[in-house]
Amino acid sequence: MTIHRRAFLSASAAFVALTISPKPFAWADLDDEVAAAIRAAIDGREVTEGGIELDLPDIAANGASVPLGVMVESPMTADDHVLAIHVFATRNPAPGIGVFRLGPANGRAEVTTRIRLARDQEVIVLAELSDGTLLRQSAFVEVSVGGCTT
Repeated sequence: MTIHRRAFLSASAAFVALTISPKPFAWADLDDEVAAAIRAAIDGREVTEGGIELDLPDIAANGASVPLGVMVESPMTADDHVLAIHVFATRNPAPGIGVFRLGPANGRAEVTTRIRLARDQEVIVLAELSDGTLLRQSAFVEVSVGGCTT
C-alpha cells in the first residue's frame, strides 16, 4: 500500500485541527447534575468559546489543593466589565465550585484560588459580561490523589 505525500499531509492536518480546535458545549457528555448547574448559570443565553485564560495544571499530584487562575479579557469599565466568573468541576460530588462576583472597581477580571478535585475531570469556567454575553473555557486535569469524598 502506497501513501501519497499529499494524502498523508491532508489527513495529518485534519487530525491536528480536530484535536486542538475548541469543542462545542457537549451537553450529552455531562452528568445530569453538572448540566443542571451550568444551565442554571447560563439561564438560556448563548455561550461563546474563548476569551478566558485558565492557569490550571495538566496533572495535579494532590486533588485536595489544585491551583486555579482565571483571567478574562475585559477593559473593566463601567460600560464593559465582567460581572461574574462561574467555576464547575464535572466529576466532583458537588459540581459548582464557586462564583466570583466582579465589577469595574476590580480593575482586572482575574481571580486565583485553590480548588478540590475528586478525580480526573474537566474544569469548566463561564464568564458573565455586563452586556449579557457568556464566555466559556475548559481544561482537563489528571488527578493523582483525589481531594473530595462523597
